Amino acid sequence: MPIFNYSLGIYSHYFFSLSLSLSLSLSLSLSLSGVDIERSSLSVNMSGGKQRISNLDKPLGKGRPEVNIATFALLFSEIVQYCQNRVYTVPELQNKLSELGYHVGSHLLDLFFLREKGYKREIKLLNMLLFVKSNLWKTLFGKEADKLEHANDDERTYYIIEKEPLVNKFISVPKDKGSLNCAAFTAGILEAILNGANFPAKVTVHWHKGTTFMIKFDESVIARDKVVEGK
Repeated sequence: MPIFNYSLGIYSHYFFSLSLSLSLSLSLSLSLSGVDIERSSLSVNMSGGKQRISNLDKPLGKGRPEVNIATFALLFSEIVQYCQNRVYTVPELQNKLSELGYHVGSHLLDLFFLREKGYKREIKLLNMLLFVKSNLWKTLFGKEADKLEHANDDERTYYIIEKEPLVNKFISVPKDKGSLNCAAFTAGILEAILNGANFPAKVTVHWHKGTTFMIKFDESVIARDKVVEGK
């Protein structure tokens, strides 16, 4: 039984493969970041003779998202269908989605720090988490994450809570796969960005208050943060 409820009707999975799924997921995340992939990076204004900067060279904070929501639903559904056909259990499917998200996240980190003028890498844990909750979420989904919480019984564990993640918006989960949460794809993006920014962590996704991304940092991150804070 397919996981996705296809409301787009006329579309079917007729031209996707693994390499295309990876490239589409990457180009999708870039487009959601306000990046419009163009054939040329520069064009010439014939009247004034000046070069116009393309969208690929503009800061991520400028410009409007270019991906139609129906296009997003189609592309992401194909990614899920591809993964589903190559695994046997729900945990395996979520791990596969997380791996693809990790691939996307590793590219997004470079975009943030190489193209955002005046932006510096965070060294404090709380500042990094706030960056994820605000800057990262706005770049990917056009809004901040709903909540950021710290576990009461574990200083290494934080939670980012999203009531209705965009990646789950068009998903109808069958009863035999009731525990499936395709936001594992977003969890992979988040994990890649944290690891790449030198905040090694494991990010998992859970059904709680909507969808909860549980971030468990390495002990070295907590120890370093205490030194930075002078504790």
